[in-house]
Amino acid sequence: MAVPLVLSRFVLRGLAGFRWPIAVYVIIVALIAYVPPLAFWRYASRRWGSGDACADIGLHMRRSDAGWGPVTWLACLAAQVVVGSLVLATKIPFQNNTDQISEARDNPGYVIPILIVAVLAAPIVEEIVFRGLVLRGLLSRVRPVAAIAVQAALFGCAHFDPARGVRNVGLVLVLGSVGAVLGTAAYLLRRLASSMIAHAILNGLAMAIVLSGWTPGGQ
Repeated sequence: MAVPLVLSRFVLRGLAGFRWPIAVYVIIVALIAYVPPLAFWRYASRRWGSGDACADIGLHMRRSDAGWGPVTWLACLAAQVVVGSLVLATKIPFQNNTDQISEARDNPGYVIPILIVAVLAAPIVEEIVFRGLVLRGLLSRVRPVAAIAVQAALFGCAHFDPARGVRNVGLVLVLGSVGAVLGTAAYLLRRLASSMIAHAILNGLAMAIVLSGWTPGGQ
């Protein structure tokens, strides 16, 4: 399930020489990354599930999720701080996955599509894939701790970008910790709404910080 997400980044590198509008690249990447997993979700529900795709992965919402979502986000933030600090302390190669966005923040043709993908599409599709299909599939075979750990590792690896090279290592570790928190929330609550909300808040705040040009050093 992680293959289309990684493949989309290689395709983007291959198409970069055509100099198309940036919005076109964003749409192409979103289609490659997200349409195959969603198609497989529908197929998997009919083939191995109940036929009710939403029920099979816990895609429903309760009013309490409006509270659990921010709580889950805070836990994700704490995980990022802890693992990020360890990555920096041990000098593991690391590069943020928002650097390219920062460089193009004055281009609305890029910013608007990437906002839609990062804040709306990614939280929905990635939660369906990793905390829905992958986690629930693993839970049918292994213990919860192992299932949560494996889907978290896959979630981190799905953010691999060939342009970052060895600097992917630190990013995979940091995002893997986020995946572990989101997976734990999905397992404990038996639904995806809170993890989707937390994921959207996480991406939305990251985008807001990057697009504002703010840095810890105040530059």
